[in-house]
Amino acid sequence: MPADWSRALAVVAHPDDLEYGAAAAVAEWTDGGREVVYLLASRGEAGIDTLPPEECAPVREREQRASAAVVGVRAVEFLDHRDGVIEYGAALRRDIAAAVRRHRPELVITLNHRDTWGGGRAWNTPDHRAVGRATLDAVADAGNRWIFPELREQGLEPWNGVRWTAVAGSDRPTHAVDAAAGFERAVRSLLEHRSYIEVLTDQEPEAYCRTFLTNAVDAAAERFDGRPAVAFELFAH
Repeated sequence: MPADWSRALAVVAHPDDLEYGAAAAVAEWTDGGREVVYLLASRGEAGIDTLPPEECAPVREREQRASAAVVGVRAVEFLDHRDGVIEYGAALRRDIAAAVRRHRPELVITLNHRDTWGGGRAWNTPDHRAVGRATLDAVADAGNRWIFPELREQGLEPWNGVRWTAVAGSDRPTHAVDAAAGFERAVRSLLEHRSYIEVLTDQEPEAYCRTFLTNAVDAAAERFDGRPAVAFELFAH
């Protein structure tokens, strides 16, 4: 992965999306003095069947902030699009472009925007597809003064400084970050989503988190010199 950058913006649909794979890379980056900001399109309020959305949202927001702190991320923002029915379109692109202009990153990170996971073995969710695609498009929107001119009226000047967008969870990875140094914090970061995980699985939560992330970094190692890694598909801008 490129290392000559200082600011990154990670844009995903839900709390826990970054923790299911990318957090070890984030820990590595913040250890190196880089700034990473998290932007979530929703608060994950439809993610726990046993909690009504109005009760679930503050729980998942609190867990996401704690999770981000484990890997050195201090700034976590939420856009309040409705969990489960996030729509790709101008409104979502505008919100993400505004964040790009506000934070002025050189690297943008998002999650798999394609229809499937794992080479076609599992169907992706509409929220992931919508947010991933909108993020890739919003990078260009953020640099064009004639798209969303209302953002300039709000004091958000165009930003053409994004050099790369890195897509986590892609089945077409091109680059990787060594996961060794950040792996234990990645496990703890995912474990902060305990309310979600306890409903998701009957396994003991820490064992579940460790097994899932070990499998993920080991799968990436098969493509990247046998070293446990967090893999990304990198697009240059």
